[in-house]
Amino acid sequence: MRALLSVASREGIGPFARDLLALDIEVFATAGTRDALASEGVEVRPVSELTGSVAIAGGQVKTLHPAIYAGILARRDRPDQLAELEAQKIGLIDLVAVNVSQFAPQVGARLVSIDEAIEMIDVGGAALLAAAARSYASVAAVANPARYLQVIAELRQRGSVSAVLRQRLAAEAFGIVAAYHAEIAAYLSSLAGDMFPTRLAMVLEKVDDLRYGENPTQRAAFYRETTHRAGTLADARLIQGSRPSFNDLLDLDAAYAMAMDFTVPTATIVKHTDPVGLASADELVEACRKALETDSVSCFGGVVGVNRELDGATAREIASNSYEAVIAPSFSPAAIGILAQKPQIALLAVPGNPIEGPRDYGIANLDFKRIAGGLLVETKDELGLDKTQLQVVTKRRPTLEELTDLLFAWRTVRHVRSNSIVLARGAATVGIGAAQASRQTAVEIALRRAGDRARTAVMASDAYFPFPDGIQVAAQAGVTAIIQPGGSIRDEMAIEVADRHHLAMVFTGRRHFRH
Repeated sequence: MRALLSVASREGIGPFARDLLALDIEVFATAGTRDALASEGVEVRPVSELTGSVAIAGGQVKTLHPAIYAGILARRDRPDQLAELEAQKIGLIDLVAVNVSQFAPQVGARLVSIDEAIEMIDVGGAALLAAAARSYASVAAVANPARYLQVIAELRQRGSVSAVLRQRLAAEAFGIVAAYHAEIAAYLSSLAGDMFPTRLAMVLEKVDDLRYGENPTQRAAFYRETTHRAGTLADARLIQGSRPSFNDLLDLDAAYAMAMDFTVPTATIVKHTDPVGLASADELVEACRKALETDSVSCFGGVVGVNRELDGATAREIASNSYEAVIAPSFSPAAIGILAQKPQIALLAVPGNPIEGPRDYGIANLDFKRIAGGLLVETKDELGLDKTQLQVVTKRRPTLEELTDLLFAWRTVRHVRSNSIVLARGAATVGIGAAQASRQTAVEIALRRAGDRARTAVMASDAYFPFPDGIQVAAQAGVTAIIQPGGSIRDEMAIEVADRHHLAMVFTGRRHFRH
């Protein structure tokens, strides 16, 4: 047997090559891999013995040679092809171990020029891996160092790599090559300003198999993007508790996005991806208390998201209630010690952005909705609110205190599923109506949850009021100011009702549906 090694990752390559040699397999390697093996005391033969030529074009062309590809691609069941190889004095290659140089993590981890990015592209490695995978009927294409031990075990037990494993290795290799080229395509599309290319390639790597999906009868797994990610749940570290379930991950992601949308200390409690309560305060513990006060009953079993390191005082507040999980940028030693007394609460710490100016590109800037037969793809819904563009449409202008709460409520409502209504007072939600077919029903739910706290509260609506009845009901409950996009054919009626009740109302000219 004959093996060819050309690896960008040196992980495990020394023991792998040593085991191959111990099995009397001829081992050839490209210069960099051969040097790495030599440093571990493993001597293998240079690939130039197969090609009869040295690496050229600055080392870019070393395996792109008929002697290599014929040895890999020749059909073992075709005597004519084998005769051609014998006439050319070309030997068969039975095992190819290649892993390509990383692309997406490199161009995402720091700002690089286009010329430097292009130089990073591994043409030879990807081509070699694809050729070996295509010939999986006879050739083992080993692209993942985690497979080395499995391959060696089969070689020892049976003298060859089984057909079943060769097929799995080929599928894995083609997946890696496809993902690699997709990352490059996404990068070049982003440089060209093409947000929606003709073919949108998505590259995801599996983080974990989940216990089940939305329901116990559904299987599920967690995948993350391979491009640079600036502080996301996909890279969170589990400090304590069980691994989050499918539904937990949805809620944790929503909670962290909401909390991180605010610059001052903020806490949110989430269930079914909607906030049950959200508040900002000078101290994180106070924000957590105020968020709980929105609906202390519905908060039971929710997840908590905060935008600051979780301190001891906030940890004590959380420990006094029943939550499933907490997500934060980090946890202080005191907080970890306190919450260790509640081992059923999962704690997840999200790493910060390691660089200045993240190079997010490709699907990192897009949102997706699955439909039968395809995907709906859109850019992310950013806040996009310029306070100078707010239009006061009522006779009374909002006070400074009301305006502050209106802006808080508007930032919050875009995180609530439509139709959505948020009542807020003192930089805290007091009532939330989410995911209703009728906007008036959403208002009524928010008011019912707020109770007496609706008096002097402000109200945010994610889209315009098609009828003024929701405004009428809010005014009667004591709401003093409203923020909404406007744009209804009945805006004049809505303004008339607001003026009649001495409400202040501002239009943003921008809606925030979340289906």
